[in-house]
Amino acid sequence: MRNPRCTITRTLTSLATITALLLPATAFATVGYFQLGYGLKSKGMGGVGIALPQDALAAATNPAGMVWIGSRLDAGLELFVADRGSEITADNALGLAGSRDANGAKGFLVPELGINRMLDPTRSVGLSVYGNGGMTRYFDNPLHALGGSSPAGLEFVQVIAAPSFAMKLGERNSIGIALNLVFQDFKARGLEHFDDPYFSASPGNVTNRGRDHASGAGLRIGWLGRVTEKVSLGATWQPKIRMGKFDRYRGLLAGHGSFDVPENYGAGIAFAATPALTIAADIQRFTFSTAGGIGGRVDCFLANACLLGASDGPGSGWRNLSVYKVGIAYDVGPRATLRAGIAILPQLIPSDQTLLSMFAPAVTRKHLTLGATWRVDERWELTASYLHGFRETVAGMNSIPPGFPPGGVGGGEANLRMKQDSLGVSLGWRM
Repeated sequence: MRNPRCTITRTLTSLATITALLLPATAFATVGYFQLGYGLKSKGMGGVGIALPQDALAAATNPAGMVWIGSRLDAGLELFVADRGSEITADNALGLAGSRDANGAKGFLVPELGINRMLDPTRSVGLSVYGNGGMTRYFDNPLHALGGSSPAGLEFVQVIAAPSFAMKLGERNSIGIALNLVFQDFKARGLEHFDDPYFSASPGNVTNRGRDHASGAGLRIGWLGRVTEKVSLGATWQPKIRMGKFDRYRGLLAGHGSFDVPENYGAGIAFAATPALTIAADIQRFTFSTAGGIGGRVDCFLANACLLGASDGPGSGWRNLSVYKVGIAYDVGPRATLRAGIAILPQLIPSDQTLLSMFAPAVTRKHLTLGATWRVDERWELTASYLHGFRETVAGMNSIPPGFPPGGVGGGEANLRMKQDSLGVSLGWRM
């Protein structure tokens, strides 16, 4: 007779492998290239989750929460749709001016998978598989007048498989740790104008080099405390993860192909206002400016003082920022829960750093989310969530200086725009 636990383990391993294989076909972005939250219950509440674990994706936010959710499996699929593009207003003779959309492919399917097993009432082990990323595809290359081919754009996908361990410390506190095994995929097209010794430290390794891959590993640690019968607090920290280099694009990405995962940390609170109503809030901090490939400012490049791909080379100029999230969950009966939430963040891309971000216009700031769970029976439940990222525009200011690129006359501005929507469903199973 087959061992049921062995059968479950083999099934879950297969599901995790399938999820990891599907993620490289996806592209999405909400907080830079990170998702607003992980697990569709969290997403329905504005992405909160540091002090409110709800499913087996909790380790992606705070691994200490896994020991409070019991033995369960969660598998979800989300349709993410983004409308993004740019506009160049240029007083020069190069023919760069014009508005263009980067929606070569608007919709993407985003899978997620989580599994948690209670070893005993105070300890758990789990596995959360999820992804981050972003994509642009211009059928009309903004750099076409400079010899750039079409379609043009960037594709970046990050897959994280996070085995976790959590344990309770007494009746009210828990700690947890997740090992983040990170796999990254990158591709750039249409940047031929910069594939030149005048612009790049490694000509021939700037664009149209196909997909390149990198991997790395890091940790996320967390604490969760139920300080009273109604109030829970949580904290989480992920140090910077140093990744392998994208060697095929060492002439484009700063640090000879670096694309490290930035440090991020946060704190949260959950309050059971009534037996049916829970209110939660999180604040998270992302240190994008320290991550190779995206954090370096473009100033030295515009002044012809540094080269793409060099150790001191430019990135997208993304700044550090904090994300503020608030969500509510209301049990309308023993079988149904309704959710809603908002999330707000400062502008990630400064107005004078928009030039290179035309190929990564992650400018959305305000988000509204809705969600619901239907408990089919004691073991099975179905969850749905919807997210709307409101349209945001960043008007460039001194983003294209006079004389850049060579042949330019009076300079100009690179303006960015983006809005997003997503709709997801997941199936939960209590084991």
